[in-house]
Amino acid sequence: MSSTNDAGERSGPGGPPEQLALIRETIAEAKAKAPKAKPRTWRGAALAEELPVARILVNKGVLHLDQLWDYAVPADLAETAQPGVRVRVRFGAGSHQVHGGRREGGGLIDGFVVERRAESDYNGALAALAQVVSSEVVLGPRMLALARAVADRYAGSLADVLQLALPPRNARAEAKPSPEPLPPPPAPEPAGWERYAAGPGFLRALAAGSTPRAVWTALPGPGWADELARAMAATLASGRGALAVVPDGRTASRVDAALTALLGEGRHALLTAESGPEKRYRQWLAVSRGSVRAVVGTRAAMFAPVQDLGLVAVWDDGDSSHSDDHAPFPHVREVLELRAVTDGCAFLAGGTSCTVEAAQLVESGWARPLAADRETVRKYAPRIRTVGDELLARDGAARAARLPSLAWETVREGLKTGPVLVQVPRRGYVPRLACERCRTPARCTVCAGPLEAPDERDLHCGWCGRQESGWHCEECGSFRLRAQVVGARRTAEELGRAFPAVPVRTSGRDHVLDEVPDRPALVVCTPGAEPVATGDGYAAALLLDGWAMLTRPDLRAGEDALRRWIAAASLVRGDGQVVVVAEPTLRPVQALVRWDPVGHAVRELAERAQLGFPPVSRMAAVAAGSAEAVEAFLAGAALPADAEVLGPVPLPGRRGEASPGERALVRVPPGSGAALAAALKAAQAARLARGAPASEAVRVRIDPPEIG
Repeated sequence: MSSTNDAGERSGPGGPPEQLALIRETIAEAKAKAPKAKPRTWRGAALAEELPVARILVNKGVLHLDQLWDYAVPADLAETAQPGVRVRVRFGAGSHQVHGGRREGGGLIDGFVVERRAESDYNGALAALAQVVSSEVVLGPRMLALARAVADRYAGSLADVLQLALPPRNARAEAKPSPEPLPPPPAPEPAGWERYAAGPGFLRALAAGSTPRAVWTALPGPGWADELARAMAATLASGRGALAVVPDGRTASRVDAALTALLGEGRHALLTAESGPEKRYRQWLAVSRGSVRAVVGTRAAMFAPVQDLGLVAVWDDGDSSHSDDHAPFPHVREVLELRAVTDGCAFLAGGTSCTVEAAQLVESGWARPLAADRETVRKYAPRIRTVGDELLARDGAARAARLPSLAWETVREGLKTGPVLVQVPRRGYVPRLACERCRTPARCTVCAGPLEAPDERDLHCGWCGRQESGWHCEECGSFRLRAQVVGARRTAEELGRAFPAVPVRTSGRDHVLDEVPDRPALVVCTPGAEPVATGDGYAAALLLDGWAMLTRPDLRAGEDALRRWIAAASLVRGDGQVVVVAEPTLRPVQALVRWDPVGHAVRELAERAQLGFPPVSRMAAVAAGSAEAVEAFLAGAALPADAEVLGPVPLPGRRGEASPGERALVRVPPGSGAALAAALKAAQAARLARGAPASEAVRVRIDPPEIG
């Protein structure tokens, strides 16, 4: 065999072609035309005859690379490299690495085809597409426009937004066809919506193809899940799609069950992390392909590619789960507002409580209120009773077991007919300072930030850092302050000792119960982990240690405490009783007693407008390892002329640990939010382009959920 090859290689120029040379030519052509999974080059391959340039969004979420890049399209990929598909490209090759008119080198990176063009704006050599990962179109024009709008609003990169919006590819799920879409269902009956004056009209408008916008204050009880499902069904009846985003998987399961009971199987998709990557991607593909036009899901579902979108809904928009923990940190409510505007669809923000942001939507006229009258509220809401500090001081039972006599009697009576819910604050709720006499939070006289006294030193502002030597309460004139830290670890043991014959169940971060049976038991839970009681609901509820939530070091402390209290009290029967251990004269407590979350939100909004707090103003947090780094970053940013910089001040560290860095807040009035985001994004991109070391990292967050 070897001698034959040697003879062939020794043949003269006029002899027969070399057998080995032919083999080498065939292999070279095959490599040029059909590369394997990790090709090195398309050198020598012909380009596509039509639209030979592809504009690619590379999956590299750094701000100074937040742009589209042009690549050459080989002829063999011309049919599959269509806009919206996933591709792999070589990225990072220098302009000196050019061979045969093509740029080569760099590392393989994922990306998306955004556009095909006849020519490029770039005058140099282009690299070729390395591979089309899949012919499935996952990035449509509407999704791209939404992602760009979200990136601009939150001073982030388009690639980072798409990381949140598009689930990872699963080949097995992609290979399976999606079912055929079902015809639109008939319009549902109003049912529970008849309890609201404008409820039936809202459903009729959705079924007729209109786009109403509403802020819905739901009545207490389990009926809200069916009512949300009926709003989605009415939208489906008009031939359009519907999307509902809820805080967690437990809530999503309730809406999923309500939709299945109302419409049957096959009309909606459930998008939650609990589904697993393959099932979740299969459901997402069914939505993207138009097989399913109704979606219920958790936070990431806010980007679900529902076709012919007719309604976007968010439930309990004040829940912290709706704010994403990954850059650029978008909030579900804000993203759905963008979708309502860009897609021209209806909007519904619902909850048993009402956030200040939702109240602003109503006050501005962007949305309309959707609530029951006072007589109906009194019919469905449980009775609320309060226990203040003066009563606690005189109550021997409260001193013995942290359970005042009124609460003890409420528990004893409630256990005769069913389970009793006991809500205790989460660990780590550490208040700052408040007036000792009237409990008004102590705030800075310059910027209205919260006052602190770390290690019992002089007072200073937690926002702007100014010293406050002559503080006195503007409400009552007192010069005395108080700080109170209430623990909740022993609550279950104390209740078990007080009621030894009753089972005690706990629900919290480590183990969250979905539901409890309708029989006597004490259910101790942290806020947000309350299980649903089967049957008619809980017989009674205790809301303990109210000061631990009301005096949290955050602007939203009162609003959040009221939201958590109402969420727990909504699980109690209409003829039940709720006892809240908090000062009865405080605004959130009074709103709970009257069951008036909307009134509380409206008053909070007016107060924040007077002080220049969000959501009336727009705010950004800029954090770094040192005050010098924060100041240098802000000095290099072209901030709007009306921007106000507060700080920098040390970031709070964990107990016993030093501060992790410094933070400044940048506040602008209405109308300057977009300019603020653009300025901070440009400054961050310029800093990264200069190659700033990781030790000098600067973190920017628009509309931080906690500002102190």
